[in-house]
Amino acid sequence: MAFVNRDGTRIHWRSDGRAEAPALVLVGSLGSDHTMWSPVLDGLAQHFRVLRMDTRGHGASDAPPGDYTLAELAGDVLAVAEAAGASRFHYAGVSLGGMIGMWLAAARPERVDRLVLSNTAAEVDPARFAERIATVRSRGLVAVADGVLERWFTPAFAARGGAHVQAVRRVLLGTRPEGYAGCCAAIRDMALGPLLGRISAPTLVIAGSHDASTTPAQGRAIAAAIPHARYLELPGAHFTHSEQPGRWVDAVAGFLRGDVAVGAPGGS
Repeated sequence: MAFVNRDGTRIHWRSDGRAEAPALVLVGSLGSDHTMWSPVLDGLAQHFRVLRMDTRGHGASDAPPGDYTLAELAGDVLAVAEAAGASRFHYAGVSLGGMIGMWLAAARPERVDRLVLSNTAAEVDPARFAERIATVRSRGLVAVADGVLERWFTPAFAARGGAHVQAVRRVLLGTRPEGYAGCCAAIRDMALGPLLGRISAPTLVIAGSHDASTTPAQGRAIAAAIPHARYLELPGAHFTHSEQPGRWVDAVAGFLRGDVAVGAPGGS
């Protein structure tokens, strides 16, 4: 296990794939750890040096008390990249990971080569996340887990997903309430809309046709606001990379390598 210490907070990360391959940083959703990427890891590692990390407050990373910010979470990503010797890197994020990616690509464009924003949003209802923070801090993750998992997977996939679905559930229930709430605060307080026009990295936005958490309409809005972004919709719910791993890897790897045209332009 590898860790980087950032201002007294340890962030867990790991590397897979060839050391000489282009670096690809993967950052997951709220309530997940680096293992959420298991369905697509082997496919991505054929083309990239894959750097996975546990977001602050999740997995083996520390969970300092208090509210977090997207800037703070993006700083953790940069610390991991620097520890791995990746001065520039491709970036792919799901949900919260996509939100961090938007902030990072807008604020530190010199670090991001190409950007994949999967199943994410630039705007949310702050009241919804304030309510979730209060619930998790008072009653723990068990109080929200069933509702979260219902949005992550379609019913058909949840019924047949087997070990992966159970592993995702265990990680969610094992997430420390303070860390989960801290990341909820980063989502509640984000203001990404005005930043999207500043993103210069070639960008692919992926949405799930059955995603109730971050809808296709939200994905199309992001793609329309980022200059020259591409938009791709896949059948599935919030974890399209789990439900459609082959199609997700083919689209992402092809886009990051720049050797195929992926998706439609501008959220169309």
